[in-house]
Amino acid sequence: MPSITTPPAAYAKNGAVPHERSRGSAYAELSREIKDAGLLDRRPGYYLGKIAVMAAMCAVGVAALILIGDSWWQLATAAYFAVISTQLGFLGHDAGHRQIFRSGRANYVAGVALANLGVGFSYGWWVDKHSRHHAHPNDEDKDPDVGAGALIFTPGQARASVGLARFLYRFQAWSFFPLLLLEAINLRVASVRYLVGDPTRPRVRELTLLGVHAAGYLCLVFWVLSPGMALAFIAVHQGLFGLYLGCSFAPNHKGMPQLSTADAADYLRRQVLTSRNVRGHWLTDFALGGLNYQIEHHLFPSMPRANLRHAQHIVREFCAAHRVSYAETGLVASYAQALRHLDTIGRTV
Repeated sequence: MPSITTPPAAYAKNGAVPHERSRGSAYAELSREIKDAGLLDRRPGYYLGKIAVMAAMCAVGVAALILIGDSWWQLATAAYFAVISTQLGFLGHDAGHRQIFRSGRANYVAGVALANLGVGFSYGWWVDKHSRHHAHPNDEDKDPDVGAGALIFTPGQARASVGLARFLYRFQAWSFFPLLLLEAINLRVASVRYLVGDPTRPRVRELTLLGVHAAGYLCLVFWVLSPGMALAFIAVHQGLFGLYLGCSFAPNHKGMPQLSTADAADYLRRQVLTSRNVRGHWLTDFALGGLNYQIEHHLFPSMPRANLRHAQHIVREFCAAHRVSYAETGLVASYAQALRHLDTIGRTV
């Protein structure tokens, strides 16, 4: 039953500098303060409420799809389902961090139901990938989120690029948002490749649930809509889902310092210095699924989403007292910083 945890002990085993004892004790001090405030306690009522609301929203969406029928107004329904898919993905993210239930099995079952059956991508693949990101944020060699692919994030990746890709990277800041329209396809392809690569029982189970999701989704859409309209519905739904999901994760680390395991940074500083918070209000919290509290989330991955905003003032004051830079900006400014970084790297090609 996979989950995402990045305790300092595991971090040290993966390359922290052993002699940073005084800095390591700072995280222990902060952890005690957070725990004493009750902010690591589970919030099952909060999450059951969120799941109930999402179930109701799904029911409303299906009813709208059936009642509206074969009409171009269904493109608005597709956009509505893009929001639902992303919000279900946020809940799957929380299950992967064991934020919802104390039981690892209960979180696993919830995660598989939300991700595989509800959204259509592999929970196991995502947990494996996201665990490596949390253990090594912004590490060019170990963080899969900054590995070279459709985009590059470091001067080293720019120097290693060749051919057509090298040319396209020069314009990556301009292509960033259009590429996110394909992110849903990327998630599904990566999920299937991961699951068929090692046909163990859990992976076969996940693959089966992906098949159930795809069959149910396609049957419903093509039953209600004409073929051309159905394809348009799928394109809008999946494109906006990828865009929304990508825009929710983009502000968190892009453009922040690139650290490797060779850098003399303890767990607390590594997580804080490579993360960026997004300033906002309750609507920002909802729209970004709590990921706008990226610093607090990286420091305490198992903290329930609803507690992150309460932890923020504790973490911010602690960082100020220990002279640790705490990055926080507005949503638009966060995208500007991320795009500026992509443009800077692209210009080095």
